[in-house]
Amino acid sequence: MRSLLLASALSLVAFTAQAQQRPHNVVLFVADGLRPGMVNEKTAPTMTALMKNGVRFANTHSIFPTFTTANAAGMATGHMPGDSGDFSNTIYTGHPTPGAADSVTPFLESDQVLGDVDKDFNGNYLNEETILQGARAKGFSTAAIGKLGPVLIMDHTDRGQNTIIVDDSTGRAGGIPLSDEFKQALVAAGVPLQAPARGDNGKTGNNVEPGTTVANLDQQNFFVDTATKGALPILKARNKPFVLVFWSRDPDGSQHNQGDSLGRLIPGINGPTSLASIKNADDDLAKILDALKAQGLDGETDVILTSDHGFSTISKESATSWSATQTIKGVNAHQLPPGFLAMDIAHALDMKLFDPDANAAVAADAFPVRANGLIGEDASKPQVVVAANGGSDLIYLPTGDKVLAAKIVQMLSAQDYISGLFVDDKLGDFAGTLPLSAISMQGKAATPTPAIAVNFKTFSTGCNDQTICGVEIADTTLQQGQGMHGSFGRADTQNIMGAMGPSFRKGFVDKAPSSNADIGKTIDRLLGLNIKDKGKLFGRVLTEAMPNGGMAKATPGVLRSKPDDNGNVTVVKYQKVGATVYFDVAGYPGRTVGLPAE
Repeated sequence: MRSLLLASALSLVAFTAQAQQRPHNVVLFVADGLRPGMVNEKTAPTMTALMKNGVRFANTHSIFPTFTTANAAGMATGHMPGDSGDFSNTIYTGHPTPGAADSVTPFLESDQVLGDVDKDFNGNYLNEETILQGARAKGFSTAAIGKLGPVLIMDHTDRGQNTIIVDDSTGRAGGIPLSDEFKQALVAAGVPLQAPARGDNGKTGNNVEPGTTVANLDQQNFFVDTATKGALPILKARNKPFVLVFWSRDPDGSQHNQGDSLGRLIPGINGPTSLASIKNADDDLAKILDALKAQGLDGETDVILTSDHGFSTISKESATSWSATQTIKGVNAHQLPPGFLAMDIAHALDMKLFDPDANAAVAADAFPVRANGLIGEDASKPQVVVAANGGSDLIYLPTGDKVLAAKIVQMLSAQDYISGLFVDDKLGDFAGTLPLSAISMQGKAATPTPAIAVNFKTFSTGCNDQTICGVEIADTTLQQGQGMHGSFGRADTQNIMGAMGPSFRKGFVDKAPSSNADIGKTIDRLLGLNIKDKGKLFGRVLTEAMPNGGMAKATPGVLRSKPDDNGNVTVVKYQKVGATVYFDVAGYPGRTVGLPAE
């Protein structure tokens, strides 16, 4: 009995000492759109060294839909889209959004739009607490720097009152204001108070003119200067644990806009501009690591590396689309126009098509300016809403019409650009489809849940690693040969992940499945935040990557729909660790990278 009491007392002392121990700092570095197959000692030596010396996650997963804001929400909250309600970069809110010219399909990569959407959904459209919110509540210092949209998502309800926020809009109308303390630090360091524009890197080109041929150097130099010369010295001086998120726009922005491959699938997103953008992101990580060392913070800081999603080259080819047979201004003959999904649905239903972003009907020789569409007789009361995003689109049915859903599913099943359909559980079971709940898109979301998630066809150009040379049909204003993501193909669902620091093992390859939702939960655990969950669709703590952590056991699985009248079957391949599910690929076999024909 005495020995038992002694053991209990010693355990209590150890627990108390551990609880009182100051948490390590955390730096989360996000290389937007970086594919792991493109990272090596030549292309990205800093990232390669980080994963070699620390942890390399070898079985990684972006959250589907594989878009920036959906994955930013996953990192920020540890939850999947069914809980966070951030289903894609563009969603349907059911409300006119002032920051998006009163569109009901706002693009979320905007400080103004995020504020508007929060107001529409009880002050927190994510309906979950973020890690930066939780860190602030514990008295930690917080900062998020980099790409417009995902940076603010990390602490969107605070809007810069306590968290340092620096993005594209900093110093501009509608941007998040800087505190006097941070302004003084930047001025003293010779860093401007206004973010530069992207310049030539923002050049998208068009169907006859190529896009950019330069990486996003000027803007990202500003971001990294604000982080290393402004934020880190302040965070150190406060003498409190801190969380710093650095969201690198490259390689994503340059891969989207690159002008190396106009109209051609090769080299696609593997040309010199894309390679320069990968080096740009790697150089920024090196500067941050050097600044941590110079500030004496490297020994007490955990650095986590990830990308929000992979990337693919755009194809605009279809032999079945009605829209591809039309003569559209600014679109090459026989190619899919931006908004092709909305156009094809409106044509099949014999309904009018309106542009929510231009507040007008779509002319016969034009396309919706952002590819979104309102379908019906009255734009103010649409029967169908299409939120276009790229490698996958979202369809909303505001009236919940099950008959209309069946017609749309049947029409889409006949299109050669489709590879898998997922339908709101409330609408019923449709042959050839799987329910949204099967891919964690049905949960406690505050925003409207899509009626149908549409995955587009993906394939490869034939290289040894399909995740490097993936191609996807994309509903976008960008051109064939440029870059996009968003699909359920493995080229988009596989992201890069690594970690280094006192909380992580050294020289360890983690073969267990991991995801961006796990990053949110892992940071929660590292900092002892104990954030309470509302929904149940969350990731796990990556304990196996920590010293003395046991290896997680994963179980693979496959879901299959019933075949539809066209013989199409939607298939999902996944892995499971405990209650946490990781989606590898999904779609019609033979039309999705990583899901070969059966």
